[in-house]
Formats: sequence, C-alpha cells, structure tokens
Amino acid sequence: MLRQTKTENGWVRGIPAADPRITAFKGIPFAEPPVGDLRWKAPQPKKNWDGVLECYQFGPMAMQTPVKADPNALYDREWHVDPAHPMSEDCLQLNVWTNAKTGDEKMPVMVWIYGGGLMSGYPAEMEFDGERIARRGVILVSVNYRVNVFGFLCHPEITAEDPEKPANFGHLDQQAGILWVKRNIAAFGGDPENITVFGQSAGGGSTMSQVASPTNKGVFQKAILHSSGGVFPPSSFGLKLADSEQQGVRFFDVLGVKTLDQARRLDAKKVFEASANRALYYWGTIIGDNFMPDYPANYLKNNKRNNVPIMAGNTTAEFAVVPTGDTMEELENYAKAKFGDMADEYLALIKKGSSSIAEMKKKGTYNSFELGNVLMLDNNNTNKTSEAYYYNFNPEIPGWDNPGSFHSSELWFAFETLAKCWRPFKGKHYDLARMMCNYWTNFAKNGNRNGLDADGSQMPEWKAYTADQRGAMLFGETPEMIGPNEDEVFNFLRREYANGKIGDSISSFAYRAKIGPWAQK
Repeated sequence: MLRQTKTENGWVRGIPAADPRITAFKGIPFAEPPVGDLRWKAPQPKKNWDGVLECYQFGPMAMQTPVKADPNALYDREWHVDPAHPMSEDCLQLNVWTNAKTGDEKMPVMVWIYGGGLMSGYPAEMEFDGERIARRGVILVSVNYRVNVFGFLCHPEITAEDPEKPANFGHLDQQAGILWVKRNIAAFGGDPENITVFGQSAGGGSTMSQVASPTNKGVFQKAILHSSGGVFPPSSFGLKLADSEQQGVRFFDVLGVKTLDQARRLDAKKVFEASANRALYYWGTIIGDNFMPDYPANYLKNNKRNNVPIMAGNTTAEFAVVPTGDTMEELENYAKAKFGDMADEYLALIKKGSSSIAEMKKKGTYNSFELGNVLMLDNNNTNKTSEAYYYNFNPEIPGWDNPGSFHSSELWFAFETLAKCWRPFKGKHYDLARMMCNYWTNFAKNGNRNGLDADGSQMPEWKAYTADQRGAMLFGETPEMIGPNEDEVFNFLRREYANGKIGDSISSFAYRAKIGPWAQK
C-alpha cells in the first residue's frame, strides 16, 4: 500500500484506514498558515519541510463558532459530536484517501468542499470519511478553507495591498486546494486530468462558483452540486466589492482599529466574536474581483461558465418557501411584494381549488433549491452546453426526531458512511447508500453515472436532464427516474424567474435580495 509519498513540499506519511487497503493522509498543508501578515490575504505557497511529515490527524477547523455537541440540536447530534476538535487560523490543510499501491495508477479524483453557509464547517466531520469512495478506485480529497470574517472580509486597505486578489479568500483557499491536487495527486496514484469537484450547501454553491470563475479554465473536468441552490448559490446574497469594503470599514470601527496592520494583530477569537452578529454583518461570496467578476448565475445565463458536465440535486424537505400571512389581505400583500406585476396570476393559482388560507399557503409553498436547480438545468439545455443530471433525495430517514429528508441528510448516503451515524438505518438504507456512492464515483471515473451494482446487476438508468427529458433520479426507497415537477405554482415560478419578470435578474431571489443589511444599493 502507498503509505508514504513525496509532494512538491516534502515527504508525507499516511495511516491505514479502517480498511487497511486504504491509506488516509490527514492534515497535509497546502498553503502557508494565513496568520499575522497573511490574515486576509490570498493563500500563499507552502514552504518546504525537512524529513517526513506524519499525516495521521486532521488539521484544526477554521475559526468559527465552537462545536457544542448539543444533543438537542439536529446538526450537533448528527455529526458535530466532538467539542474537543481543535480550532485555529492555521487551518489550510487537506486530506487524501487512496487505495493506490504506487504513484503510477492514474485514478480519478474527487475533491470535496464542505458546507456551512460559508460561516462554519470542517472536513473532519465524520460523514466525510473518504474510505468507501477510495474502495471504489477513486481518490477522495477534502479541503479546508477559511470561513466567515476570516474568509470573506473586504476593506479598502486590503484591496490597495493586492488589487489582483482583494477578496473571496475562502474561495481562493478552495481553489488553491484544487490546484494543489492538480500538481500533486499523481504522487498518490491520481490522475490530475480527471478531477471532479463536489460540495454540499455552501460547498455546493462554492462548487458552482468554482465552475463559474474565469480563473478555473481547464482546472477540473466535472462537478457535483449537492443542494447548491442552482442559479441561487450563496453568492446570490453577495455584496459587490465596493459595498463589502464599506462593511469592512464599519467593522474596523467596531474592532477599535484604524489600520489593516492593527486588525491583523488582534486575537483571532476577538475578531470572530465581533463579527458573528448576522444582524450587522454578512460574510460571504464577493462579486467584483478577478475570481468572481459577476454572479455565477450570470455566467451560466450567458454561457460563459467552465463547460464541465454537472450532476445537481436537492433533498425534498429542505428550505421550503412558505407564503406569509394569515388573512387574504396579508397573503395579497405578500404576493404583491414578492411577485409584483405577476401577483394576480400567482394568487389565482393558489386560490384554485383551495377552500382556506391554509390550503392556499400550502399550494404556494415550494422548494427553493429545487427551483434553483431546475432553472440552472433548463438554462444549460438552452445554451446546449455539457451534459447535466438531476436528482431528488427523499428516502425515509429513521430516528426519534422524524426529520424527513432534511438539508444535508444525503451526505451519509453519498459517502456511504451510514455506519457512523446514530440513526437506526436498515438494509434498504445501506442498499440505497451503496448505489448512490456507485453513481457518484462512476460519474467521477468517466462522466457516465450508470453502471453495475456490487452484485453485478445493472443499476436503474439515470437519464440526462434534457429539454425533452426533464426528469430526475429519485433516491427514495430505491433509485428510480421520475418525470418533471408539474405543479402549477412551481412551473409559474420556473417560467417567470427564467424570463426575468420576477426579481431584477436570475442572479437573485427577489425575496432574498431585499432582506438583510447586505442588500445595499
């Protein structure tokens, strides 16, 4: 087994995974620590080290709200179970799982970007274990990156210091990790010309940002977007660079500093605590630098994104948009505020066949991530770009909390890590997870998600999303293709968002763009 290999910066030694045929290299530094003078700068090349670096443990999580392991909180009991996991600004490390025996095997590579709203998250979360993916002959790499104020602060002094890379440090960290893979993965048995980038939630939105960025031409070959929002990734909330710089000026005032140098000398914990009030600050993707000159949705709309095949999907029970109001007058006001000139058509649709306000609200409810994904895939068809595939995840999720197919629940299945979860999963869940992981790794290998299951039988065919076939692969009790969503309200939204009659462009939800202190003119 390949337990030791040489990277561009020096030798690294890995550790056997639970399956000793797999080697895990944990905590490989891919850039210099972003501390001191490197705080709020693009990631800098890692200096070489002497000897062999023992890569046996995950690196620390980026600065964020500490893990509390609260059993009463869904995500805490699901996987944020270790409050002792270290946290540090020195967080730019990545992890590699490989079953290569030599450095000459040219295995396909999957690079994982975790979610957390660009505010939190870390690759050491237990559901992200890469062993099951590596057992299928695909190398898994997970990349850590800066989040919240450390990853996305802007300030006029920062821009003046480096006009080429003045913002989006968290996204630049992700990109630096992907580029490290391209330069180094051959040493782990990987193929630098067969890289699939994938992520979930803000990681899926980040993946879309990487797909859209003009600085990534030819860097990777495929992308998988879990619950990314489609044309509405986190950058839909994003400030333009000039507005974000002014947010940074206000933040420095709160910190009590006058210069960038003074801000870089402050304790990291103090900086984070001052920044954590979401009523005052929004930290996320910035629009207007070289990495992200425009909204990712506009790159998609104008057929300027990096032309790579895409798999995209969402869970059924995530981020429902529910009309507000308990009277007809309130519901009408909601419709006028959200849909403008199209309010009457929307109201007619939700009134049809409804005998109460509650029924109208139910008819007007939709999954925002499903809508964003369908708009993205429709646009892909219009522009006749690369192949695309759509999925909807909705199995029964067991447990005393009866959570439904909640946001992030598919992660246990895509990584096939159900055995690490506290939930009483049964055989049908393990069968579904095995096939999902098969589809994901098949796509990474050659772009064709279809293939054989472990017993040699053919898995259900997952058809491409095309203008003539707008169906989805439903991951329910078993995988099966289903037709497009024919709900009248959903298709009203699909049509009117796409033609620009709702909102100022397809780059933002009207209801999102008009809330929060970051919605500045």
